[in-house]
Parts: sequence; C-alpha cells; structure tokens
Amino acid sequence: MVLKTFGWSFAVTALGLVAAVFYGGWAAFGIVAILSILEISVSFDNAVVNAGILKKMSAFWQKIFLTIGVLIAVFGMRLVFPVVIVAISAKVGPIEAVDLAVNDAERYEQLVTDAHPSIAAFGGMFLLMIFLDFIFEDRDIKWLGWLERPLAKLGKIDMLSVCVALVVLAVSAMTFAVQAHQHGGAHVDKTATVLLSGVFGLITYLVVGGLSGYFENKLEEEEEREHEAEEEARRTGKNVPVVVMAGKAAFFMFLYLEVLDASFSFDGVIAAFAITNDIVLMSLGLGIGAMYVRSLTVYLVRQGTLDDYVYLEHGAHYAIGALAVILMISIRYQIPEVVTGLIGVILIAWSFWSSVRRNRRLAAEDGGQAAEEKAEVPSGV
Repeated sequence: MVLKTFGWSFAVTALGLVAAVFYGGWAAFGIVAILSILEISVSFDNAVVNAGILKKMSAFWQKIFLTIGVLIAVFGMRLVFPVVIVAISAKVGPIEAVDLAVNDAERYEQLVTDAHPSIAAFGGMFLLMIFLDFIFEDRDIKWLGWLERPLAKLGKIDMLSVCVALVVLAVSAMTFAVQAHQHGGAHVDKTATVLLSGVFGLITYLVVGGLSGYFENKLEEEEEREHEAEEEARRTGKNVPVVVMAGKAAFFMFLYLEVLDASFSFDGVIAAFAITNDIVLMSLGLGIGAMYVRSLTVYLVRQGTLDDYVYLEHGAHYAIGALAVILMISIRYQIPEVVTGLIGVILIAWSFWSSVRRNRRLAAEDGGQAAEEKAEVPSGV
C-alpha cells in the first residue's frame, strides 16, 4: 500500500537528487534535500485538508490529481509562478524573466522579494477564508469546544467570514503595508497593492469555492436520482441512462484543490529564496516536496485516516489560520521559515494525539459497557 501510493514520490526523489548532484555536486544535493523537507513540513496541513476534499472524488479523479495535478503543482507553482511574479513586478517579458532567473539570481530574488506583499495578501486572504468558514460552521465533533462552540453560534450570522476577512485585510494594509520594503533607504507604501491583492484573493476563494460547492451539491442530487433510477429499473426491468454530472462536479473540485495548493505554495516558494537563489535547485527541491504532499493526501484518503482520527482536519484548519496570519504579518516583517513549518506540524501533531486519546477513551468506554452487559447476563443462559 505504501509503495503503491508513494512509488512515484520515491522515484522523483531519486531522480531529483541525482540530477542535483550532476548539476552542482554534493552541495546541490544537500540544498535540494533541505528544500524538500521544508516543502513537506510547510505543506503537511495542505495534505490533510486536501484529503478531506479528495475523499469525495472518484478513483479516476484521484489519479488525475496525482498526474496532471502534480504537473500543475511542480511546473506551475514551483517553476513558472516565480518567473511570472518577476515578469509582472519588473514589467518585463517572460523570456527576459527566465534569463534573470538563470543568469542574474540576485536580481531575480530581489524582484520576487519586492512582490512578496501582494503574494502574501492574496494567499493570506484565501487561506483565512478557508479557516473562517471552517471555524464558523457548527460541527457535531468539536476539538477545542471552549472556542468552537461560541464561534459556531456567531457563524449563524450571514457573511460573517467575509466581513472578518475584510477587516483583517484593512487592518493589515494600514499596519503592515506602510513602509513595507526599503530601496536605497527610501520607504515604499504598499497599502494599495496589499488591498487590491487581498481583494483578489477573497474573490478567488468565493468564485472557486462557490463553483465547487455548487457542483458538489449537484453531484449529490444526481447520485440520489441515479440511485432512485436504479431502484426503478430493478422493479420495471428497464434500462436507465447514467448521468455524467459527477464528471463536472469532480472537475470543479479538482480546480478548487489546485487553487488551494497554489495558496499553500506561496510561503514555500518565498522561503526557498532564503536557502538558494538557483531556480533549478529550487524547482527540484520544491517539486520533490510537492510529490510527497500529493501522495500523502491520497494515502490519508485510502487509509481512512481522517475517519479514524477525527481531530486531524481541525488541526489542519487551525494550521491554515496560523499560516494566514503569518502571511499577513510577513508583508512587513520577515518570519523565519522554521517558525512557519513548526507551527503547522505542532498543531497537526496535537490534533493527532487528541484523536488517539479520544479513540482510546471510546474503546475503554465500549469495553466497560460490554463487560457490564456480560455481567448482567445470568449464568447458564
């Protein structure tokens, strides 16, 4: 099971590390290995959240997620995305941006760093909306009940998550965007850039999330109709055509997963520049990490881990909320990548341990109840 799910990840790891050695020797090997670990630690919460969505999709779309989705994640977000940032921020063409990435690494890094406020605002708003919509929903299972119960009551107010997100964006723009970066000693006001990027992040979430939710509801309706049609066919002996709505629903959920992965990738791409300016090594390291994130997502789905450890999804969403806050703060202040990675790991590990304790407690209660029922049964019966 492990080899089947992680086989491609192991193969890509071997090829990537060998390519790094041929490209830049053992020093490059070490850089790629560090970047891979960085990407996995920062994006582990991404895998947990993705698993919650992917488990609703068919085996076919899970394979699409692991093939085409990987190409989008590796080549789109880890290679093309930094080049696009440079092209837009420096107002140069894509070819010139690639030339900067290959031949002028320091200038390339500076341009990407200058674009960070807009990247952080966009990704921060997208991730914040995911966290807010989760925390404001009333759920049967609650992890931190003292916090989640009152927030669930507040969540009954329409559009509360959007209002909170806009307030956070406005406060961040006024607090962190002013004098965000220095150029030769002169301060630059990024307020307008942060506001506009944050609004685009919010719009992206609402559009993609709304479409995926709409088609997910359609999928459930069509599945119910198909089940009724099958029951009718069994009674009458007639053949009923199979609906194809599942494909459309799964496609939009696939798009939602890709946008979600893109938002999670922002901090990893920017943090990678703290380790290397080499776009080749960056793509190799982050690409290997992205493969493991996707394989881990499918593993969680197929093992039913989310069903066994019910608080994992909570921990992942809290990690998303923490990452959103970190991204907004990083508009002005530099946050060490080790802090970003550790916060997510700690929250998910905590939720996992809480799930284990819950399972043990329930097993003990079930065992005690069974023992009581056995004791109540008269001997000889």
